[in-house]
Amino acid sequence: MATGLLNSEIADQIRTTCRTAIGDSLRSVTYFTRDDYEQLYLRGDLERDADLSTFIGHEWRGFKTAQTAYQQSELGDYNYTIRVFDNGFLIRVTNDREGVFVTTDGLTIKDFEEVATAVEAVLSDRAIS
Repeated sequence: MATGLLNSEIADQIRTTCRTAIGDSLRSVTYFTRDDYEQLYLRGDLERDADLSTFIGHEWRGFKTAQTAYQQSELGDYNYTIRVFDNGFLIRVTNDREGVFVTTDGLTIKDFEEVATAVEAVLSDRAIS
């Protein structure tokens, strides 16, 4: 669903950031806000049949729940979420206004940290601009 939520430069930056950090294990990249989303990348061997609107609703609520639940925890600030599935992984990086979720084939924790940090930097740069 191309909605024009992002200008092409930012969309390319997010896509390139994820592709660079994850490589051929990258399955998809979706940018989202509370009310809308835009799929920025889908690997060619995958079907376009995922119900992304349901994913977005769940990931937005999940972010808000996690952020509230872990406030002032001795674990420190909430950073990102990794979900593990039979056929891959989903990593969600979100702030109060927007987020990105990325699906992948198998990765290491170091790979997840790298992509989360890189996506977080792109979203933070947007907040400053």
